[in-house]
Amino acid sequence: MTQRHKVRKSVNRAIGPTVAVIAVAAMIGYIIFGPTGLYAWGDYSQSVEKKRVVLTELAKKQSELQNRVNLLDRRRVDPDLADEYVREKLGVMHPDEIAIPMDGNEKP
Repeated sequence: MTQRHKVRKSVNRAIGPTVAVIAVAAMIGYIIFGPTGLYAWGDYSQSVEKKRVVLTELAKKQSELQNRVNLLDRRRVDPDLADEYVREKLGVMHPDEIAIPMDGNEKP
């Protein structure tokens, strides 16, 4: 066997393990640095905390809106809220105006 043949045979034997090592290194790199890798976990926890704050604010707003819906229920409407709502929607209330409800029995 010639020296050239020995080198070629050694290179051919080394190609398979080299490709395998490169593939494993690429997978490990993806596990660590990929979009769902170990470094992304820190970003996920920060993102979760921000989402929880937004969720808390939305839950508070939802409870306020649910209270308003309950006050506007057809069977038992709050007269003050209904008056405010109707005047606002019809455009007869100015932004700087304050509505002071009066009893129906009182005379102005």
